[in-house]
Parts: sequence; structure tokens; C-alpha cells
Amino acid sequence: MKRLALIVFSSWAALAQADAPLPGDIIQDLNALQGSLASAEGEQALESVIERAQRQAERLESGNRSDQWASALYDQLAAGALSRQGENSAAADRLERARSRSSVGAEQASRWLRQEAQLRRAAGQRAQAIGLYQQWLDDQSDRDMSWQLVRLLADDAQWEAAAERLTPLLTEGEPESDARQALALGVMRRAGRGEQALGWLVEDLSEQSGSNAWRQAAGLAQQAGQAGLAAGLWETAWQLGIFDSNEDFDTLVELHLAGGTPARAAEHLERALEEGRLTDDEATLRRLAQVWYQARAIEKALDSWQALAEASQQSEDWRRYGQLAYAWGEEARAESAWETAQALGDNEVDAWLANLR
Repeated sequence: MKRLALIVFSSWAALAQADAPLPGDIIQDLNALQGSLASAEGEQALESVIERAQRQAERLESGNRSDQWASALYDQLAAGALSRQGENSAAADRLERARSRSSVGAEQASRWLRQEAQLRRAAGQRAQAIGLYQQWLDDQSDRDMSWQLVRLLADDAQWEAAAERLTPLLTEGEPESDARQALALGVMRRAGRGEQALGWLVEDLSEQSGSNAWRQAAGLAQQAGQAGLAAGLWETAWQLGIFDSNEDFDTLVELHLAGGTPARAAEHLERALEEGRLTDDEATLRRLAQVWYQARAIEKALDSWQALAEASQQSEDWRRYGQLAYAWGEEARAESAWETAQALGDNEVDAWLANLR
């Protein structure tokens, strides 16, 4: 069971004057019980603190203003001991009792409300925790608590409410961790605000941004149907050296193809061949030829198909090379290609050659 440490006040004397004066014997007893809690080791010692604190809280709760204030402080001590035991739900119940006392001032009630909210969350009481977080944040500003509420709302599939809470957090600055960034993107996507999330991500991207931020931005652009932007983001990260693996390179080529910039994809393939990232084998040459064809770069496409055909010595490749050359008005190259295909036993090129002669 998840344990959540509660803040326990170090000086009951200060609290004694905060909301209602406490008798000296009560202050002495509270200090002694707090000391017992601080030094408690083992379940038996904690149980002793809990029993004493609860008995005192219940004895005093129906008394005057001072008694009620003391009762609330005993409830807080009981909550501290219960949380030490991992009894977060029971601890939260005690804090709820404590802050409900009429003698408890607004500032102290707010502190206990915050602690109760966190205990409810730790206890898995999501609906109650959400209500308490919202109540506390209605009167307070706390970035960490706001992120916790966003997580609770997301866990409860309240995507629109989570997005509403998230928007001002993103306006104030980017998430402080990868986990919060992933949470923000997930919430925005599920709330149908992908464009807003994408704009936020792209605006904050820089050379100092981690690779995860660039990947998420490119992925979100793809999901939003902006393939060209995805390719541009990946290209930028590649040029900055943020992406450099072979997997990143393959993604770069595929994104350019999907984004309508096949010539850029082909240029990357050529450079990779020159630099030795890719081996000069048949598979690579075929990929390069197909990409140059997709880019409709005539000379580059024809040269690539010729290089492929020469490497593979397959009649089908010579035939395809000839068909492309013929379609683009390069009849001499077409004839030479088909003659080679014919010599390799391809009878399908006979009709093509007859058209040239």
C-alpha cells in the first residue's frame, strides 16, 4: 500500500494561539503524543498513538471552541500515524473530521484539505480526490497540484476537463519532465485538441530540446494529417544531429515520401550511399531508383534504374528501365535497355522494340 507522509507541526504552542487558545495540559499532551509519533517504531507503537489521539479527539469534539480546536489537532495526529501505517483512506477521514471543526480557521483548513486530497489520491479514491483537488485549486495556485489533478482527470478519462486544467499550465511554460510532457500530449490528443498540442510543441522546440520532444512533435503532426510538417520536423532534428541512428534515417526517408518531398528522400539515400551508411547492394539501388522515379526527376531516375539493372542483371529491371526511358522520350536508352532484356531471355520486350524500328 502506498504510504504518504503527512506534515506534523513541530510546535503546538504556535498552533495553540492560531485559532483558539488551548489549555496548558492539552498542549503538553499534544507535544508528548507528537513525540511518541516521531519516535514510533513498529505497528504497536503507532497503534498506541492512534488510539490515544482518536480517544482525545472524540472526547473533545463536542466541547467549546477551544476543545474543538484541540480535537482537530488530535485528529491530525491520528492521521499522521495512520498514514505511517499505509492506511491512507483512514488518515484522510481523520483530516476531513479535523477541517470540519467550526473552530478551525480557513488557512489551516486549506492545508488539511490539500493533505486530504493527496491521501485520497494515494488511497485510490479517485472521484473524492478529484473533487478535493478542484476545491483546493479554486482558491489556490499551485503548479504541482495542478499537474496532479490533470493526471487524476486523465486516469478517470475526463479528457476535456483535463485539457481545461492543462491549458494554463502549458501557457505558463513547458512541462518539467518527459512524463508530464507525455501526459500533456495524451490529454490534448484524447480531448480532440491535437492542433493546439502540436502548436505548443513546435513553438517550444529548439536545439536543446530532447529527441523525445522532436519525435512527439513529428508523430503528432502525422496524426493531425500534416505529413509535410512531420517530415520538416524530422529533417530539422536530423540536420541538428538530434537524430542519427539507422532507424531515424529510415524514418526520415519515409516521412519525406509521405510528406510529398521524395526528391529530398532520394538525396538522403544518395548521401548515405556515399558516406557508407547504406551498402551499395541491389536492395538499396532499387530503393533509390524507386524514390527518384516517385520524385519524377528524369535523369536521376533513369540513371538509378540503369545502375540497378546493371547490378541485378534481371530482365525485368532492364525492361522497366526501358519503359521509363521510352515514356520520357529517351528512345535510344529505351532501345538499348530492351535489347539487353531480350538478350537475357525477356520476350515481352519484342513488341516494344518493334515500335521503335
